[in-house]
Amino acid sequence: HLARDYPTCWTFNVANLVGATPELLVRRTGDLVTSRVLAGTVRRRGDTEEDHSLAQALLASDKDLAEHSYAVRSVAKALATHCTDMDVPENPTVLELANVQHLATDVTGRLADDASLLSLAASLHPTAAVCGTPTERALTVISELEGMSRDRYAGPVGWFDTRGDGEFGIALRCGLVDSQANTIRAFAGCGIVAGSDPEHELAESRAKFIPMRSALEARSST
Repeated sequence: HLARDYPTCWTFNVANLVGATPELLVRRTGDLVTSRVLAGTVRRRGDTEEDHSLAQALLASDKDLAEHSYAVRSVAKALATHCTDMDVPENPTVLELANVQHLATDVTGRLADDASLLSLAASLHPTAAVCGTPTERALTVISELEGMSRDRYAGPVGWFDTRGDGEFGIALRCGLVDSQANTIRAFAGCGIVAGSDPEHELAESRAKFIPMRSALEARSST
């Protein structure tokens, strides 16, 4: 159901962690390195004109552009330690999914060393999009305030080969299956920056639960 409904996402089922993530942490193909940054979100309404208006408002939102900029800078800085010929677009585009629209930027570079995909992922994770910035301070605040264990949520998930090529997504819009208890713990979240509105952020998180909820509801009805 996830693969069918979200064909532009990376669908995964690894050691009881299942989901469909739209965010590419890193891909290595030879010396070409790519990372897709997503930060800044609005829910889709199902009406083409309204969704277009919402996308334009997202592109003009100072709050969302600032959130996106933090995430792009963190990825570009991490990749710059391994890459040359960096391409970091100045302005994001809008990525449309079935349930939401995201500000998106694809950051690319050419390897200047022999870093494997695992090394690249280690340099990138955790990105500002899932952790915050500066990283160490953000991790401290998360441990103090979040009140839960993320487990493998927001971690790298993907594959690599013997040449060091492959790709890792960020484990978002996912659930951790406990087959013994016959339960699943679903995860979704959003970034908090200056100007964030709690009600809007809660609505965004609920919208991000839609992929897993829909897949579970479809599975339970078959």
